[in-house]
Amino acid sequence: MQYDRLITGVAAVFAVLTGMLTVVGLLVNPAVLFLALMFGASTYFMYYHASGKMAAGVYERVERRAARGGADRRSSARRGGFGAGPREEWTGPRDGRNVRDVAREARRRASNGGRRQRQQRQAGRQRQRTRRPRRDDGPSVAEAYQRLDLEQGADESAVKTAYREKVKEVHPDTDSGTEREFKQVKAAYERLTDD
Repeated sequence: MQYDRLITGVAAVFAVLTGMLTVVGLLVNPAVLFLALMFGASTYFMYYHASGKMAAGVYERVERRAARGGADRRSSARRGGFGAGPREEWTGPRDGRNVRDVAREARRRASNGGRRQRQQRQAGRQRQRTRRPRRDDGPSVAEAYQRLDLEQGADESAVKTAYREKVKEVHPDTDSGTEREFKQVKAAYERLTDD
């Protein structure tokens, strides 16, 4: 879920609560208006944050401070310390773009990046499902016949029958079977049915 959408949704719920509490405060008890005021302030700050105006404002202040060389009356009196002021080596966007445009572009890239990563993961899974086995994957044809206890050149129905019998013996749910043997039998069957 996208963070901005979540914040916007919560802000919408708070806005509805603010409206309801305002009506209740005006009609029933004026003390409820204080609660409505708190919900209203929360709504405003959530929307302000989700719209990107808060980040743009911070970027603009940092840009102004960086343009002055970081020399502010408060910061020039004392160097070092803690705080969220600009670093001397930091330079903002100097290509003529507005800081709000840069912030908006960063948000767009972040949301597209998540979508792009999901698409790449999905495409990777699709490739894994549809990839045909290569010659070097799994056992050779001779090894596959040997694992299924068949003679080379057995027809497909004999391979299927032998596979079903062998799987019953080596399945991990049985007492004598192991996962490794099961995977080997399955790989042998896949080799003989795909060739």
